[in-house]
Amino acid sequence: MDVRVGTSGWSYPSWRPGFYPEGTRSDEFLAFYAARFDTVELNTTGYRLPGEDQFRRWAEAVPDRFEFAPKLAVRGLDRIPLVVERVAALGDRLGPIRVQVQSPRDDGLLAFVRGSVDPAVRLAFDFADASWGRPEGLVCVNDPDAEPFSYIRLREPPYTDADLQALAADLRPGSYVYFRHEDAPTAPAYAARLLELV
Repeated sequence: MDVRVGTSGWSYPSWRPGFYPEGTRSDEFLAFYAARFDTVELNTTGYRLPGEDQFRRWAEAVPDRFEFAPKLAVRGLDRIPLVVERVAALGDRLGPIRVQVQSPRDDGLLAFVRGSVDPAVRLAFDFADASWGRPEGLVCVNDPDAEPFSYIRLREPPYTDADLQALAADLRPGSYVYFRHEDAPTAPAYAARLLELV
């Protein structure tokens, strides 16, 4: 089944050892991670936007079919085109962009975001304010029935094997699943187990 599973980030020294072998250098983390999973969330882009060269280096460090899911935190409308332009440097390694919106419902804001992004780019909207509900025609984070893909973020570990089996049974083709980072390497362990189950 075409389900992509990964974690929220990869650059965690506390995952060594446990996930990264002892002695693995931090500049080797991404290649090691990408040999085991085919997607990762780029949460850093919601706080500090790297230059285009950094996105290109990340894209070059991973195999074909690997996808990055960058975060676009909507704080000011002027920043949106810049983020979209920068993450485009990932080329065919660009997965869905998670659009985090903290503010109450504003259909004008939504129209601006959608109009600033090439329609071919997949967007997953992460609405923090309940006033948004689930706007029709959008992929919303943690809606397993979203079309044409779903974007699932698992933020409340621990997860039992029964939890992961139930999740695997509910996933449809085109799903993206990300486990939250913790200091211990539990997220990659959960991700690896879920991949065994789908």
